[in-house]
Amino acid sequence: MAGAPAGRWDVESVAAELLACEDERREREPFTDEWPGLDLDTGYAVQDLNLAKRLERGEKLVGVKLGLTSRAKQQRMGVHFPFVAWLTDAMVLPVGDPVPQDRLIHPRVEPEIVFVMGERLEGPGITCAQAMAAVESVWGGAEVIDSRYKDFRFTAGDVAADNASSGAFVTGPVGLPPSELDLALEAVLVEVDGVVTDSATGAAVQGHPGEALALAANDLARRGHAIEAGWVVLTGGMTDAVFAPPGSSTALHFTNLGSVFLAGGEG
Repeated sequence: MAGAPAGRWDVESVAAELLACEDERREREPFTDEWPGLDLDTGYAVQDLNLAKRLERGEKLVGVKLGLTSRAKQQRMGVHFPFVAWLTDAMVLPVGDPVPQDRLIHPRVEPEIVFVMGERLEGPGITCAQAMAAVESVWGGAEVIDSRYKDFRFTAGDVAADNASSGAFVTGPVGLPPSELDLALEAVLVEVDGVVTDSATGAAVQGHPGEALALAANDLARRGHAIEAGWVVLTGGMTDAVFAPPGSSTALHFTNLGSVFLAGGEG
């Protein structure tokens, strides 16, 4: 973990400020502008502290998410490795509900391959095959990412602290056993306001979404955690995220996992 912070920032004050920004829909500059010592491990310490605070205020832990698993996302954000973060029930977006503009700052939508876990998965040393053997079902989904940082500008430590830009997530109508899918070839079309703007396959996510799951289990083991049975795992955006302002319409069409529709809602 990094040494003494510059000025007023440390793990506790950064954690408190990030939760305040989220609750107040307030963006800010990255902490590393003032505290260069906010490295990845320190960012995860902030993330874990804020998970504890979320649980204390009544939220329930329901799974984990990966961020920046695709090369497209890494290149755009200038961060070249994935992140793991927490999902709570407060982040679940009911099917049919619009993007929750009233609690997000600048939401963006990205398509995800989503796992529901049938067995506990604990690293280190988990392989893709071992990870997939622990999966009960596979779903198409959408993550509505948000960032407490202005213009989504951050370093690795900043984004880890910010729970990997978590916002909300929704799963689609079709869940299938992994044995019925070739997840590297499972494709998605991204449609914004009636126009197809992007496409990708599961191979965009670390070569195979199971590799992302294994990465999550191994990374969490380093932090003293495991992926539990029944948890939801968002494996990371297959494409770059698209803005979802009020009045917009986003549709994500998967080959075998159905379609996810998200209205931008009202401002």
